[in-house]
Amino acid sequence: MVLPVALTEGWPDDPVPLDPATAPVPAYGTGSLADLLPTLVAGQGVPGCEARLTELEPADRNCVFLIDGLGWEQIKAHPDEAPYLTSLLATSRGGTGRPLTAGFPATTATSLASVGTGQFPGTHGLPGYTVRNPDTGELMNQLRWNPWTSPPVWQPYPTVFRLADEAGIHTAQVSSPVFRDTPLTKIALSGGTFHGRLSGEERMDLAAEQLAAGDRSLVYTYYSELDGAGHRFGIASDAWRGQLMCVDRLVQRLAEQLPPRAALYVTADHGMVDIPFDEDHRIDFDEDWELRAGVALLGGEGRARHVYAVPGAEADVLTCWREVLGDRFWVASRDEAIGLGWFGDRIDERVYGRIGDVVAAAEGDLALTASVNEPNESAMVGMHGSMTAAEQLVPLLEVRT
Repeated sequence: MVLPVALTEGWPDDPVPLDPATAPVPAYGTGSLADLLPTLVAGQGVPGCEARLTELEPADRNCVFLIDGLGWEQIKAHPDEAPYLTSLLATSRGGTGRPLTAGFPATTATSLASVGTGQFPGTHGLPGYTVRNPDTGELMNQLRWNPWTSPPVWQPYPTVFRLADEAGIHTAQVSSPVFRDTPLTKIALSGGTFHGRLSGEERMDLAAEQLAAGDRSLVYTYYSELDGAGHRFGIASDAWRGQLMCVDRLVQRLAEQLPPRAALYVTADHGMVDIPFDEDHRIDFDEDWELRAGVALLGGEGRARHVYAVPGAEADVLTCWREVLGDRFWVASRDEAIGLGWFGDRIDERVYGRIGDVVAAAEGDLALTASVNEPNESAMVGMHGSMTAAEQLVPLLEVRT
């Protein structure tokens, strides 16, 4: 049936698909998280390391305080809860007042590997929250390291901490004791000495002590509770704002104890987006027969998906995902995403098959959940992973003595 012209006037056109080439690719090599530690230790004379963040001035003693989930946009939106952090915004990235980009996907396992190795996701090989292990065909959770696989085989590059320690720099990590022996710590953050402390205040005090313990020092410390509050309650919640207030006090506590010739850098692994609990913002893969057709495994997370097709169905899955999601997600084939630089400027052979046949990154405030196979992740309020500013932009606040 053909509708009369009068009835069709004013109807919206079909949604315009997002061009994957328009996705804001992280600033690998000039302004990403992976560029931070190589720059710091290059200034300390570590061989083979390059100062990629040219705006940073060298310091004899460097401390990196990584706060899980502390996005640049979230700091700017909460000056009352974070007065000290807000006062440091202009110092970010060597006094330029600009943020870094996290890298894709903007998720903890990927970002910590980028920070610790100085490598981009396509080379360090942790290109998502969950990815397929080409050797077994199973999904590998790279945060929880499940199922088990050999850490040095999965990620063979030396950490920057190890290079610094071998060059005679006093190197230490100060974090919760639960992270001491995790595979992610081994492949991303090992080198020098690990010091476990339970409270944030203890970590700040010990980080300052370790920074003063050498003429040249590299100290890393970490706080995860802000991210946890965001996932459970959202970044609009009182619980998240309370954690932000705590973080603000911890940063000031550490800054006030810095020894001479020291630089403190406050950064994060990603930002966060709150996803409303309705059908317009949450698409359930486990209940969508179109999206499931031809898919063998669904990896990644709600806002950054790796899709592994049944052999021979790759082109059909890409077409379907573009038709169903293409106006709300940047949807690319594996080779398109690689060619566009989503994972950096190089892909190691061992990493190629870990990337999805289709890669989908959310553009708006929505998520592709999996209520049956990922019940915990699907219940989260705050999510991250994609290439939006709220997720990608992270601070590099600086205090020097």
